[in-house]
Amino acid sequence: MTRTCAILGVPVQTGASQPGCLMGPASFRTAGLAKILSGLGWEVHDLGDLAIPPQAPLAHPNPAVHDLAETRAWIEALTPAVTQAKAAHDLPVFLGGDHAMAAGTLSGLASHAASVGRPLFVLWLDAHPDLHTLETTESGNLHGTPMAYVTGQPGCDAYPPLAHAIDPKNVCMMGIRSVDAAERALIPQIGIEVHDMRAIDETGVLAPLRAFLKRVRAANGLLHVSFDVDFLDPEIAPAVGTTVPGGASFREAHLIMEELCDSELVTSLDLVELNPFLDERGRTAKLMCDLTASLFGRRVLDRITRSY
Repeated sequence: MTRTCAILGVPVQTGASQPGCLMGPASFRTAGLAKILSGLGWEVHDLGDLAIPPQAPLAHPNPAVHDLAETRAWIEALTPAVTQAKAAHDLPVFLGGDHAMAAGTLSGLASHAASVGRPLFVLWLDAHPDLHTLETTESGNLHGTPMAYVTGQPGCDAYPPLAHAIDPKNVCMMGIRSVDAAERALIPQIGIEVHDMRAIDETGVLAPLRAFLKRVRAANGLLHVSFDVDFLDPEIAPAVGTTVPGGASFREAHLIMEELCDSELVTSLDLVELNPFLDERGRTAKLMCDLTASLFGRRVLDRITRSY
């Protein structure tokens, strides 16, 4: 039976510190994402790009916070759109845009999970935990706040009321290597599972990933994967404004996606923080499309040689 995939572009860049992420959805499409997934036997529906109207400025007691009104509007627009996309398709893909987008995608997916009576689990592939609240962020860049918001942490009251919070114990973070003090203090308090790059160096990616997938399966959970470009080492994926050296290698990333494919547990996907303005001849966009293909069923022997 043919499985269905929706593609929804979310050209948000107000959560980041530099422009360019709004071109992310177009870059994924130019790199041929829909054609790749169709070639793997999926029925692909491109839902176009979401948009928000101009917003009046919204102040916050933390003077560092910027573009709060726009970020709030994106969450309000995304939550129902994501809920609908997931209800209508087997595996929707949400194309960012910066990682503030996840505040809306995860809010919508949590609502869908509640409606079908299943828990939502999140695999967070990122250099950063994005666990700041609007009160603790020092940069004011709101792409650092979605995980605090969706897990119901205090300090996010300026965002839309959250209908369904995600249990922090259902979140697994991999690839973490840049954590601020406020985030570091919060992680053990709320019980998020974190595997930083040192842990991955010591154990590899498969052992912690398989243990997490075993928990998802045992709970009959829905699994969302939120993939930030900066999870990858900037040597292979330069098109991101938040580069942190020492990220996942080409093979580590593909192995994760192949294992996720084999599990047949993934029910939705974010691809975020792709900034084509910083790319090298589409190199990062092509890599992200190849990684997505591994998640959707492409095998090692299916790959072609590519020159850059």
